[in-house]
Amino acid sequence: MAGQSKVDVLPPWGNAVAGAAGAVIANTLVYPLDMIKTRLQVQVKSSKASTGPNPADHEHYDGTLDAVRKVVAQEGITGLYAGMFGSLVGVASTNFAYFYWYTIVRSLYISYRKIATPPGTAAELSLGAAAGALAQLFTIPVAVVTTRQQTMSKHERKGMIATGMDVINSEDGWTGLWRGLKASLVLVVNPSITYGAYQRLREVMYPGKKVLKPWEAFILGSLSKMLATVVTQPLIVAKVGLQSKPPPARNGKPFKTFTEVMKYIIEHEGAWALFKGIGPQILKGLLVQGFLMMTKERIELSFILLFRYFRQVRAEKLQKLANIAAEKAGKAAPILVK
Repeated sequence: MAGQSKVDVLPPWGNAVAGAAGAVIANTLVYPLDMIKTRLQVQVKSSKASTGPNPADHEHYDGTLDAVRKVVAQEGITGLYAGMFGSLVGVASTNFAYFYWYTIVRSLYISYRKIATPPGTAAELSLGAAAGALAQLFTIPVAVVTTRQQTMSKHERKGMIATGMDVINSEDGWTGLWRGLKASLVLVVNPSITYGAYQRLREVMYPGKKVLKPWEAFILGSLSKMLATVVTQPLIVAKVGLQSKPPPARNGKPFKTFTEVMKYIIEHEGAWALFKGIGPQILKGLLVQGFLMMTKERIELSFILLFRYFRQVRAEKLQKLANIAAEKAGKAAPILVK
């Protein structure tokens, strides 16, 4: 009962709120992984044999556990949560925008189709990419500020507004807030692959099932995100390089394009370095996407039940008003004397 016609029951903003809430909850749970993977992805060795400094804290990290140990030693446990507020603002706005536009473009696509079957894999990917592009245009400034906060040393770190002003006052000006936009637009294939794979895996693994159990949504979300992460990891690393402070070897000169970042990384560390930080990236993606879809499914179900309750209450009130109006009309009616 509760799972019937879920897509038809929830309006776009309902899906958007559910997606944003699920993303905030999931990212709050695994935020330290996000901070650590950003630190790993932004560091660039000066040569294959050397261990050049990390622009964030002049430390080189040899892996996820080493990064956690050094961050905690230098900044305490709170260092693992550097930039979390800005990150959660970005996560909420990005996911709200994504799910809002995804629901709209998917509904429009289905309404204009003459065939009643669900969209195919290629269509799901295209719809996800279109929604992701629209979401990125509005939300990338928050991502730029958050990346800067995550890769700054403790004594340099500032609040969101102050960090944003630093970006604006740099050589890029206001356009600096949209640094990495091209890479981000290319990276819309990540959520499109994720949600396209999610829809396809759902049809294969749980055909005809309208409401998934929490653990089923978690498994689907994790599998789909892992696939998307492996495919797009080089672009993720390049985007982080674009949005963070440049490596010390560049003497403050920022990268201009994500291809420039990728060439720099290959030149100094080799092609495999384009996949650096993939361990915590995948682990974060597995947990976030799993928790997100699990939470989103529950929130959507809660919204559906809430909407049905309000509709029932409204229908009962309207019926009472109609009965009262009919009763008054009956009393006021003239009595015909024969």
